[in-house]
Formats: sequence, structure tokens, C-alpha cells
Amino acid sequence: MRVGIGYDVHRLVEGRRLVLGGVEVPFGKGLLGWSDADVAIHAIIDALLGAATLGDIGTYFPSTDPQYRGTSSLVLLRQTRELLVDHGWHIGNIDVTIAAQEPRLAPFIDGMRRRIAEVLSVSEDQIGIKAKTTDGLGFVGRGEGMAAYAVALISK
Repeated sequence: MRVGIGYDVHRLVEGRRLVLGGVEVPFGKGLLGWSDADVAIHAIIDALLGAATLGDIGTYFPSTDPQYRGTSSLVLLRQTRELLVDHGWHIGNIDVTIAAQEPRLAPFIDGMRRRIAEVLSVSEDQIGIKAKTTDGLGFVGRGEGMAAYAVALISK
């Protein structure tokens, strides 16, 4: 068995959709990035790749590559799963913490778990997601951006 840790952060801006865990969340701002900037999925990808010692998200999906501009991070997650399978890895579980001052994410967590589990071909009970505020501290607390932390367990 191996464990990997992932982290991602994106700035909040007006004029973009907010996509977290593969689910569109109604909000006045969205995350800025080359793809849909889904911090939760990006952290998961890094956790999975790190556990398998296969590099990081930029190794396979660089922000300089035009084919990934505006793409759904779920597409990147599916490709990451295929890469893991090609190397003989199986996903044990994934745990994610999303740091966001607002909006309230609790109503969307079950949908996130469903989408992620579906894309990774695992059971929903293998996906844990939590949302936390930072009590007004730092860039997250000021509403400037969001971050996500993920841990993944894989095995051969």
C-alpha cells in the first residue's frame, strides 16, 4: 500500500462558474485556472499520482497545453485513474478537505462523492469529503480563493 498527499489552490474571480468535486455550486464567483480550476479534483489527482510516484498534475496536464483549456477536471481525473490502472494500482480510499469561507458546501458534498466515485469506478464509501472555513483568516478567510487537501491510499 502507498499513501499520497495532494494540495491545490485557486483564486476566486467573477465571471467564472464554481466547480468543486465535479459539481457546479451556485455562487457569485468561480475559481480561476486553465481548466475548470476544481481545487478538490486537482488535489485528488496529485494525491493519487504522488502515491504511485508518477509525478504530479502538471506532468500530465500542463497549463500550457491548449487541449486542457476549459476542460472538466473530471476528464483529467478519469485519465489519472487509467494511468494508475495501467501501472497496476487500485484505489483504496480518498479523503479531501476543501477550505472555503463561502459558500456553504454541505448540501453539495454527497453529489461530489457520487461524481468522484463514478469517475474513479469505486464505491462512494471510499470517498470522504469535508468542507472547512478558516474563520476569516488568510486568503481563504478573506474570500480571495479556495484550497483543497487530499490523501489517497492505493495498493497493487
